[in-house]
Amino acid sequence: MELHTQNSNTHTLTVQLFGDFDAKGSRDAQPKIDGVIHQDKHQEIEVDFSQVRFLDSSGVGAIVYLYKRLVERNRKMRLENVQGQPLEIMTLLRIGQAIPINTCANSEYI
Repeated sequence: MELHTQNSNTHTLTVQLFGDFDAKGSRDAQPKIDGVIHQDKHQEIEVDFSQVRFLDSSGVGAIVYLYKRLVERNRKMRLENVQGQPLEIMTLLRIGQAIPINTCANSEYI
């Protein structure tokens, strides 16, 4: 799992994920996730799932961890370009009731 960040604008940071978001991927991404929480100052975080083909409970846990820590700091987060198996898992777990999913695309909304 690779995680890259880029400034979309002064308000939004885009976090791109590459690879499987499983137990190993979550461990690999944890230092960068902590950096987004503690060092970055953007008000909104957009997590781009376009390059993620597999998501398991560890990946869900990492997403929820990031979301909760951002909310504690009065920041927002949304998940974009979620498709395939990751979207199925998020739909099953009703993640979209707490975290906005696919709000910018014309894809399936949760």
